[in-house]
Amino acid sequence: MLKRTEVINALQSKAFGEPINVRGWVRSRRGNKNVSFIALNDGSTIKNIQVVVDLEKFPEEQLKPVTTGACIAVTGILVESQGAGQAVEIQLTELVVYGTADPDEYPLQKKGLSMEYLRTIAHLRPRTNTFGAVFRIRHNMAMAIHTYFHEHGYYYFHTPLITASDCEGAGQMFQVTTKNLYNLKKNEEGKIDYSDDFFGKQTSLTVSGQLEGELGATALGKIYTFGPTFRAENSNTPRHLAEFWMIEPEIAFMDLEELMALEEDFIKYCVRWALDHCMDDLEFLNQFVDKGLIERLRSVIDKDFVHLPYTEGIRILQEAKQNGHKFEFPCEWGDDLSSEHERYLVEEHFKRPIIMTNYPKAIKAFYMKIDEKESGYNGRSGQTVQGTDVLFPQIGEIIGGSVREESYDKLISEIEARHIPMKDMTWYLDTRRFGSCPHAGFGLGFERLMLFVTGMQNIRDVIPFPRTPKTAEF
Repeated sequence: MLKRTEVINALQSKAFGEPINVRGWVRSRRGNKNVSFIALNDGSTIKNIQVVVDLEKFPEEQLKPVTTGACIAVTGILVESQGAGQAVEIQLTELVVYGTADPDEYPLQKKGLSMEYLRTIAHLRPRTNTFGAVFRIRHNMAMAIHTYFHEHGYYYFHTPLITASDCEGAGQMFQVTTKNLYNLKKNEEGKIDYSDDFFGKQTSLTVSGQLEGELGATALGKIYTFGPTFRAENSNTPRHLAEFWMIEPEIAFMDLEELMALEEDFIKYCVRWALDHCMDDLEFLNQFVDKGLIERLRSVIDKDFVHLPYTEGIRILQEAKQNGHKFEFPCEWGDDLSSEHERYLVEEHFKRPIIMTNYPKAIKAFYMKIDEKESGYNGRSGQTVQGTDVLFPQIGEIIGGSVREESYDKLISEIEARHIPMKDMTWYLDTRRFGSCPHAGFGLGFERLMLFVTGMQNIRDVIPFPRTPKTAEF
């Protein structure tokens, strides 16, 4: 058998009249009494290659196993296509069937299968056009992220997935234990005694690599993490997962203006990469999933992001409310903005992405640097932090970042005011005790980026095997 040629390369080949071998999965077979046409796809491209079968040479009985979903190898002669829709096709000379797919049982027979149904067969849905496109784009976005940071001198820093600290102070963490849950050892106070557990203390899956990333930045200058994170948040919205991937750069000696410039440059780079490397898949998604997708992607890289202080954003929202715009949730100063507020500002008021800054410190994390300038409610200082949220059309918040508080005394004061337990985090405070430096960073939820780049409507549909409440199949 000839060496295999991937479909993406076969479609671009000009070696007409030469033998070729392609292997993949049958998307469809049609024809008449004289000829049969097999649409074959191997996952390398959204496009199928057409295999033309002369039924005088390959009787119908031999083609019976070649049904939708079957895996085959075809050897034939590459020729210019006589039909519309493709430049080349293969005239079959040899057929090998690797694996059959019973038409009565193979679940991808029907057209128009719902996204909800496809989630129940997540082990097979990558074979559909939509999910093949999504997962090829997901690969390209991962490559864009690594390439961007490598080209800009960052170091890829691996932070732990198992941790004894809670970065956000939220407490919504998955515990990691080897203890017998049916016979838990407890101390005199009735609390679980972890001394006989694997790590000798209570541990959980990480919600963020940021705190450990800060350690890397104070040694290597600028680092980024890119890995899975976990939130035990009982949320069933189209924007939340229990297991998702995060990109978190941390940079020494970076201020607020430099941080906003990095956020904008980075995300534009990723969107531009998608347009440069994934156009076939984007055109498919633009046609069948989101008709405005490509136009929206181009608008992001063509326009400067708006820099908007939180207090000014609240004023705009309240003015809109007074002028008759209906919001489901309140938008008073001090409120954490909901998705509807963020999308109003991005999609209706400014009509471009926004980097919102200077949030009330009460609704942001303990490590964010407090503003000393007058940027708070009624112009009072000390009420806001140098936090940044990048707000996108369709999505709302896609990046959250901040300048980190480098002062040991100020950080301790905030920790004590919020009653955050720090007994297992002396290592983090040491970054402020020994050679503390100004630094900043942000977190980007990879699946949020994927939602924007693909136009998909549910975050469960941009990760191969979604983990959500009561869902841990495959």
